[in-house]
Amino acid sequence: MEGTSAPATRRDPYEVLCVAKDSTDQEIKTAYRKLALKYHPDKNSSNPEASERFKEVAFSYSILSDPEKRRQYDTSGFEAVEDSMDMEIDLSNLGTVNTMFAALFSKLGVPIKTTISANVLEEALNGTVTVRPLPIGTSVSGKVEKQCAHFFGVTINNEQAEAGIVVRATSAAQSKFKLLHFEQDVSGGYGLALQEDSEKTGKVTSAGMYFLHFQVYRMDSTVNALSIAKDPESAFFKRLEGLEPCEVSELKAGTHIFAVYGDNFFKTASYTIEAICAKSFEDTTEKLKAIEAQILTKRNELRLFETEYRKALARYQEVTNRYSEEKQCVEELLKQRDSIHSTFTLTKAPNTPNSIAVTLSNGSSSNVPGDPESPSEDGNPDKSSKKKWFNLNLKGSDKKLG
Repeated sequence: MEGTSAPATRRDPYEVLCVAKDSTDQEIKTAYRKLALKYHPDKNSSNPEASERFKEVAFSYSILSDPEKRRQYDTSGFEAVEDSMDMEIDLSNLGTVNTMFAALFSKLGVPIKTTISANVLEEALNGTVTVRPLPIGTSVSGKVEKQCAHFFGVTINNEQAEAGIVVRATSAAQSKFKLLHFEQDVSGGYGLALQEDSEKTGKVTSAGMYFLHFQVYRMDSTVNALSIAKDPESAFFKRLEGLEPCEVSELKAGTHIFAVYGDNFFKTASYTIEAICAKSFEDTTEKLKAIEAQILTKRNELRLFETEYRKALARYQEVTNRYSEEKQCVEELLKQRDSIHSTFTLTKAPNTPNSIAVTLSNGSSSNVPGDPESPSEDGNPDKSSKKKWFNLNLKGSDKKLG
């Protein structure tokens, strides 16, 4: 699969995107969009160099668009960010076999980022897309083909803009899709401003955008996916690291463009999109604001706790190893002790069932004197002792019986 893996010879991301080091997030985003459209594989199928440039542009943007990765790169270069780079693939540039593998990995729960088709972005930028109305307080259902998009216009007044707007899309069929938000471009078209990948929540997949006048965060499940794979235990500590601030927190009065993009690998995506004014959900809005603050606090706490946990875990492993060693040593000493004890015992000598042998401490044995089967001084059995047992006066007994 072709993705945003780092090129063999890596250039400075600022140089690749043709921006200054003090550029704003919006300037970086604008530069990326122009270069991504210019070098997108959909538009350069016969130019392999353009494909490489596209990957280089996407790789650079993945660093500079993330505040933390940008800070790490500015401080320590590529080595500080290469372990946490996300994989992003363009479905339109994959062969059938690779698409099947990508679909399989996605089905198994492996987070895979996908790009939006250049055709969709270019049509939006040219203003040639069909926009359907989506009034506040209503919902629309539909099915969108893979790598295609359905566009909707949400018109809000000053009161609604001041209260805040929520746009959500869900799929009861658990389809994979993207929710997109476009801003009006100076040329009259629409430029991509936000995108949210659908996530499975319960029995549905969903994506939402919240313009509520306070900072709202998105959860990116692909962040640190590689480092988590290397150290599964870090999945807990890194889970909240995928929390990223949304670039837009409020909308002004007017018409705003949203779209549902079909991100399934082989089939259409079923969806329902709705636009809501937050004025009817004041309690819910306050709960969201509070929980966002709690999650941020918890993320900072976990960063500190991870260091403490790692030290304790190392100490635990040290003492458990010591425990195993001490246990083995004690068992060996007791085994030797039992072996020594077993030498102090009386046992029967082999092949002489009537003899009583004394086992000495040196391991030798000696027959007890007086044993009927004990040898005489010359080494032969004592014949006289046998007469005592077998030389009976049978004749005398016969006369008495007669």
